[in-house]
Amino acid sequence: DLTVYVEIVPGAIYLYFSQEEGLGGLPTGVSGKVVCLLSGGIDSPVAAYRMMRRGARVIFVHFHAFPVLWGISREKVQALLEILNRFQLHSRLYLVPFAPLQQRLILSVPPRYRIIVYRRLMLRIAEAIARKEKAGAQVTGESLGQVSSQTLHNLATIEAATGMPVLRPLIGMDKTEIIQQSQRIGTFDISIQPDEDCCTLFAPRSPVTRSTPQELTKAERDLDVEGLVRMGLDTAEIRDYTFDPLEDLPKVVRVAD
Repeated sequence: DLTVYVEIVPGAIYLYFSQEEGLGGLPTGVSGKVVCLLSGGIDSPVAAYRMMRRGARVIFVHFHAFPVLWGISREKVQALLEILNRFQLHSRLYLVPFAPLQQRLILSVPPRYRIIVYRRLMLRIAEAIARKEKAGAQVTGESLGQVSSQTLHNLATIEAATGMPVLRPLIGMDKTEIIQQSQRIGTFDISIQPDEDCCTLFAPRSPVTRSTPQELTKAERDLDVEGLVRMGLDTAEIRDYTFDPLEDLPKVVRVAD
């Protein structure tokens, strides 16, 4: 009728009647730092959480379309970060205004390649942030075949833009599995709230699904890539967060210069 567990340790004997499963994983920071592209959707918060479980300290980067569009995605990401921060207690968020960069891209890039160019530029900016933060890899919430930019060909083309490892913890998961994990960690209800995705701004109707690095090098030939990366880095807003387990909610402790 009742299972009684007995644990004998030096100087004491413990009796207990049930076991509760903890989060598991490794202590924060033992696996180094990573930079995670946090979109505000369902996938990327789960990817960040899975890296935290493996002992990586996660720095977050969000690309937003404010002031061209409303700043809803920024508010969503900050709400998501307050939940994720419970798993590592201290977090840093870079808010990068991406719309001004997109306005420059659409003048030079053929429409069918725009989504891929957006993603390549995001990785380049995130890499610059990672170098600044002394992080060893980038993390995305990409899942193979989920959208046009996440075909095997396009993933390879996008990753070719950076010299840093790109980790994709969700690459073999389907949407149902990702949703279930987002519900477990508490991010799902925020992630499904409507917002504006900066990647859909100026997006083409028929994006390419089988690109190559050579094609994208040609598509980007008229761009000042280094200047765009520098612009993204210089205009980023940096926010540091801390979580006090004794308080009900985390808070922003300071806005970095």
